[in-house]
Amino acid sequence: METSEKKTMTCIICPMGCQLEVTKISEADGKSVYSVTGNSCTRGESYAQKELTNPTRTLTCTVAVNGGVRRLVPAKSKTEVPRDMQLECMQVIRRLSVHAPVHEGDILVEDILNTGADIIACDDVEERKSFPG
Repeated sequence: METSEKKTMTCIICPMGCQLEVTKISEADGKSVYSVTGNSCTRGESYAQKELTNPTRTLTCTVAVNGGVRRLVPAKSKTEVPRDMQLECMQVIRRLSVHAPVHEGDILVEDILNTGADIIACDDVEERKSFPG
C-alpha cells in the first residue's frame, strides 16, 4: 500500500460488517500508520490496523485419534496464529495423532511452531472398548 493509497475492507469483528476505508498516512521506523473510516466502533479501527500489519486467525482442524470411538477429534488454536503460518501449522497437525481418551480442552500440541498458540481438543473422544473374545 503506497502512501495515501486507499483500501476497502469489511470488518468481521461483529455482525455489523462495517465497510472500512483504510488510508496509509505515513511510515516511520518501518511501521505504517493508517487512518480508518467507516467503522461504527473502535474495534473496527483496531481490526483494520491489525489486519494490515499483523494478520492472525484462529486455526480450526481435526486431529487423528488412535483407539477412540471416533477416528478424529475437532480442534482449534487457543489463540490466533499468524495468517502466513497457517499452512505450516496444518502440516504439523496432519502428521499428528493422539491416543484416546481425549477430553474437550486437552492440549494436543503445545505452542505450535513457536507461535504461542496451543492446539486444543473441542470435544471428547472416548476410548474404544475391546470385548473379550
